Amino acid sequence: MISADSIKLLRIPFSFFLAPLYFFTLSMVPHIDWTKAVLIFFILNFLIYPASNGYNSYMDRDTESIGGIEKPPPPSQELFYITILLDITGILLSLLISPAFAVLMLVYVVASKAYSYRGIRLKQFAIIGYLTVIIFQGALTFLMVYSGVNKISTITIPWQGLCICALLIGGFYPLTQIYQHKQDAADGVATISYKLGYTGTFIFCGIIYFVAWILMAQFFLQQNSMSKLLLITVFFIPIIIYFSWWFLQVKKDHNAASFKNTMRMNWIAATCTNTAFIILLIWNHFE
Repeated sequence: MISADSIKLLRIPFSFFLAPLYFFTLSMVPHIDWTKAVLIFFILNFLIYPASNGYNSYMDRDTESIGGIEKPPPPSQELFYITILLDITGILLSLLISPAFAVLMLVYVVASKAYSYRGIRLKQFAIIGYLTVIIFQGALTFLMVYSGVNKISTITIPWQGLCICALLIGGFYPLTQIYQHKQDAADGVATISYKLGYTGTFIFCGIIYFVAWILMAQFFLQQNSMSKLLLITVFFIPIIIYFSWWFLQVKKDHNAASFKNTMRMNWIAATCTNTAFIILLIWNHFE
């Protein structure tokens, strides 16, 4: 039996925060193979993402709050073996999509391991760690999902989608690090949020999200889909309101950059963007 602590450290619910990338990508695919779409969703959210979370916890051995868990239990050797098993299972199942998809998934897994593994530890470098996340967890995810679910074998990958997914992660990720500055510094990790500082993190993330919206606007206006852009913009409003309120609180008192406020930001952002992109997906289906 797998221990409760190991299951907890896989942080499966955390996949909800990454799901907007999947649904956004799906909303851009003109001809969807729904069987493959369901399988890819399962592989990413129940195998690959949890394996990445668990492996990171195994390497970090955090004693303070981490994404999705306020009081993490100590990781065991069991957790390490589970993460490897999940990765292998995810890559093997990816072969059912296509050999090319499986290769891309392998690249994703290797990058994820290099990010956390103590012998390489890309996460300890602010810029390299940040670029690793936005390229592999953002752009590569778009490439995998878009090519994997498309019924048409010869396709053109929209560059806007690659950039938007990279930017959505890029504007989200530093905020997940903002309450861990002391913990990361003690572990020799200089995150981009730590380098930017509290105020700098908010300003940087706000700029990145705005650029992501600009690219969305460019894409939808190019498609004569002003109404779809308006839909997404409306769902971004609650995110902007909470983001602005939280920023003001942190400027007054850095203690407001807490685990509780960070997780509230994550839930609001993920709920709004997941909802917007699912509605967009349904909308496209009935056109």
